[in-house]
Amino acid sequence: MNRSSASDIEIAALEGAQIGLEWWSWPFAGERRDEIAAYFADLQRARSDVWNGRVLLLKNYAIEAAMLRGTCFETDFASFCAWRDWSFPDASVYNVFAAAALCAADGPFLVGEMAASTANAGLLTFPAGTPEPDDVDAAGIFDLAAHLGREFLEETGIALSELHTEPGWTMVRDRCYLALVKRVTSAQSAAELRGRIMNHIGREQRPEFVDIRTVRSPADFDPAMPRFLTAFLTHYWTRLGGL
Repeated sequence: MNRSSASDIEIAALEGAQIGLEWWSWPFAGERRDEIAAYFADLQRARSDVWNGRVLLLKNYAIEAAMLRGTCFETDFASFCAWRDWSFPDASVYNVFAAAALCAADGPFLVGEMAASTANAGLLTFPAGTPEPDDVDAAGIFDLAAHLGREFLEETGIALSELHTEPGWTMVRDRCYLALVKRVTSAQSAAELRGRIMNHIGREQRPEFVDIRTVRSPADFDPAMPRFLTAFLTHYWTRLGGL
């Protein structure tokens, strides 16, 4: 396994993940219910597309023979948002999610700007999303590939089947964020891809992305980009010898 870290960020090459679902009553969500409800009500007043659905968080994990193995549990989006925005008061759980690092034929990566009405307003990020209960298959296992495909299609209008997907995943852990990134490459240029995605955005009533930007080097990094994204790209370009 190719594994490295920079400061408090951990990066590991994985062949895959096997994450099962189990019932668990999250103490944080129960003990701080009133505070969470008040916080989420304020968030909903500020951001019109935020609603209290159900999401999955990772309870524990280990990396064995290039496989991430662990268990996840179901909670409400309000508890997740409070936990995230309050700087992870329970550091024993993780926000695990799949992200697609979309690379154009001419080299740049593409990132989307999250709409002001979403919980991640203004963030510049890869197509990604927090898993939902529907991402668990009939065997009770979190279907990572299906989750990635659903999020990517919803946000870009492009099916992953159109693209070349690299084998395996790159895990980037930043505190309690655990991103599982897959590089996907298009035969189209960055300009062509941006045009396609912007057309998709224009047809959506409530698009998650409002703009698409290209990233060619660290000179294009922006403070609105999450650390998992800049860490992944720095790691990728370093391996190519471009930095």
